[in-house]
Amino acid sequence: MSGIPFDQREGWIWLDGEFVEWSQARLHVLSHGLHYASTVYEGERVYNGKIFKLREHSERLYRSAQLMDFAIPFELAELEAASHELLQRNNVSDGYLRPVAWRGSEMISTSARFNRVHVAIACWQWPSYFDPAARMAGIRLKTATWRRPPPSSSPFEAKASGHYQIATLSKHDAENSGYHDALMLDWRGHVAEATSANVFFVKGRTLYTPVPDCFLNGITRQTVIELARALDYQVVEATILPAQLGDFDECFLTGTAAEITPVQSIDEQHYRPGDACRQFIAAYTSTVNA
Repeated sequence: MSGIPFDQREGWIWLDGEFVEWSQARLHVLSHGLHYASTVYEGERVYNGKIFKLREHSERLYRSAQLMDFAIPFELAELEAASHELLQRNNVSDGYLRPVAWRGSEMISTSARFNRVHVAIACWQWPSYFDPAARMAGIRLKTATWRRPPPSSSPFEAKASGHYQIATLSKHDAENSGYHDALMLDWRGHVAEATSANVFFVKGRTLYTPVPDCFLNGITRQTVIELARALDYQVVEATILPAQLGDFDECFLTGTAAEITPVQSIDEQHYRPGDACRQFIAAYTSTVNA
């Protein structure tokens, strides 16, 4: 990914119903979404000019807004049409699309009943989240100190910006210690996910993955479960304890940005990316490029 800061790039961004020049896509510093995290967003991958599972992502954006108690003031079809046109305007064929909705600056208080809801869509070239060589070798995870809170604490099904504060802290800590990412536990001490990707473990012809009862049931996660059944793997959604990490042969992460990324270690527990990782990478690559 280009090292140019995102506020200094060129191109077009769709903002509140209009295409504006990249540098003009701005919000006020007293926007409620900035101060109180009343913001929802999506991350969508573009392959050969096509947005993978656009409808699923679009529907989740609207569900997230509803869970955060605000309505997106545009029809779903209008946002999808804008997404397609934006790709053409920016000449993005293999990249990333970021729709985002947030409350504006009419009120700055915990209450935001009269704040206008703004919506923007940006896109850019982005071929791979992890370095390709590092991806095939497998990445290293460190168990995070911070944990996913219980589902009674927030609407965890929403892809909302506030839910990623813990993820940023955890990823920074992992990177400071020489790791690529962090493995997050939930409030009970069960294995949950990585900072922005779901996690799968492999034993023979069985995939094991945590039950998404306090974190997002990712769209890529759901795709991998479908692929697993097509590849004749059994899928078990179950409680996984840190003490059980040594029971598995392989491990990989899934996410729109991460795609399918093998894991070589979690703390001192090592894995060897093998046939399962290769099969799922190949199957996923074929699916997204279909």
